[in-house]
Amino acid sequence: MRFTFVSTAALAVFTTAAAVFGAGTAAAAVPVADPEQGRVGVRLTHEETVGLAGGPAPALVTMFLPLDRIGAGLHQDTKLYRDQSGGVHASLRQVIAETASHPDGSVTLYLNAPWMRNGRVLDVYQSWTR
Repeated sequence: MRFTFVSTAALAVFTTAAAVFGAGTAAAAVPVADPEQGRVGVRLTHEETVGLAGGPAPALVTMFLPLDRIGAGLHQDTKLYRDQSGGVHASLRQVIAETASHPDGSVTLYLNAPWMRNGRVLDVYQSWTR
């Protein structure tokens, strides 16, 4: 119950920050939930992803959340560096900006339950087709 409240509140804050500091106009962010994996999130449109990449939200998030608590699901065509162990060597802004640079690129952001996902608090997934 506590996780649901904290996650919902954090998701609302993050989505609001994305809209206020980046995406601006009409928000079409789609809430997503994955209870089996213990996480809730939001799927952003391309326009929202571009706004998020250009705004202060990624820097604000990383001021309070260490990079080792952020996971990234990289697209197969990513140019970002991933080591042999699968570790991603990029900032949150770089992951989002690379996605935003594609004409149909969008990100999905998940807040994870504290006991799930190897201690990661936030996961960001890239998506694009061209």
